[in-house]
Amino acid sequence: MSLRKELWAKTVRRFATLLLLLGAAAVHAQSSAPPQPAPFKPEEIEALVAPVALYPDSLLSQVLMASTYPLEIVYAARWVKANPKLKGEDAVKAVESQTWDVSVKSLVAFPQILEPMSDKLDWTQKLGDAFLAQEKDVLAAVQRLRARADKSGNLKSNEQQKVIVEAAPEAGQTIVKIEPANPQVIYVPAYNPTVVYGSWGYPTYPPYYWPPSPAYYPGAALATGFAWGVGLAAAGAMFGNCNWGGGDVNINVDKARNVDRSFDRTKVEGGRWKHDSSHRQGVAYRDNASREKYSRNVSGADARSDFRGRESGAGERNGSGARGDAGNRGTAGDRGGAGAGGGNRATTADRSGSANRAAAADRPNATDRPSAGDRSAGGDRMAATDRSSAANRAGTSDRGGGYGGGRDNAFQGVDRGNSAQRSYDRGHASAQASSFNRGGAGGGMSRGGGGGGRGRR
Repeated sequence: MSLRKELWAKTVRRFATLLLLLGAAAVHAQSSAPPQPAPFKPEEIEALVAPVALYPDSLLSQVLMASTYPLEIVYAARWVKANPKLKGEDAVKAVESQTWDVSVKSLVAFPQILEPMSDKLDWTQKLGDAFLAQEKDVLAAVQRLRARADKSGNLKSNEQQKVIVEAAPEAGQTIVKIEPANPQVIYVPAYNPTVVYGSWGYPTYPPYYWPPSPAYYPGAALATGFAWGVGLAAAGAMFGNCNWGGGDVNINVDKARNVDRSFDRTKVEGGRWKHDSSHRQGVAYRDNASREKYSRNVSGADARSDFRGRESGAGERNGSGARGDAGNRGTAGDRGGAGAGGGNRATTADRSGSANRAAAADRPNATDRPSAGDRSAGGDRMAATDRSSAANRAGTSDRGGGYGGGRDNAFQGVDRGNSAQRSYDRGHASAQASSFNRGGAGGGMSRGGGGGGRGRR
């Protein structure tokens, strides 16, 4: 009997010890979790929206929406550079078949906006993060800046815009609206925030600013703070608006379908805009709340594709193993800084000598690797590892002008989670390389180490 009691006592002690260990592990996990970033401060948000707060309401709303899809902004900016003759609504119609979000598509009509959003990707990322997490705070900051510009005498109606100041009892403040003077013609103002808003009161958070590009504002003079470029016949690209009383952004579904006939009505609730995480392209969200709210809407397969920097469907293959819709991926510009020509890549059959490869359908991830026949003895088995995600590759040709090293981890985490796949690819490539280099046929296919370079142009 005493033996049974002793065994029972030992069991109880072991169980208690296990509970203590589990509790300690939980405490350690909580203490070692990375600290969450603090919410954006009001003055920090004002600095972020300063360059766009004086845009017409409809255009501002679409810039805010598009800023939540920074990688698609890069794709669209490169498309614009590759198609400089297409302007305004013609440009919008030309990108209808692209897989980008409707807000991003609409901005191809405004290259003077799209270009700095792509070049200053750190700013775009922060603006989008703030809008996702603190939508009402962002719109409130816009109103504060507009009130200052109005009080300073720098925000006035003219031939380009109509400024409307009205009381909003429900919001407990005065609302400043900006509309195009001619609804059919949209003017995009360029201005110096330190002039139009009066003295800037936050030295810790200076306003973001970039001088107007001579390409879009020829002979621009900012002595009075403003510069106006050429008006754009782009009314057909407008589908959003700012709901100042409600603190959110609204979408006119019928007008959105003018930009994208396949626009999904379910993406709008009661006329209010909803962020679509499928267009995030794997770019990390800033905080856990946004991550929990939006990331779970992306299925595992789509997320893996996005982490590799591909647009949805870009990795689909036709019967021959070629990758479909290559024009929409923009990855040529992402690799090696091809830039404007990013969308016009040769098909898989034109790259790496598909005639010398076994059928792509017979090998896993065939589209992700240069042919085994072009690699010697596994010497260049780093295709999967050599290529970083599209988000990181996008910066190759865009660095400088605020995009490169100072991006504040704009795309951190984009390429996480692929190490297992890379390990599999390297092992599989090694086995194949060995088999191709054995025997007469394999010897003819290896031809030294030069072929490996051709597979990763």
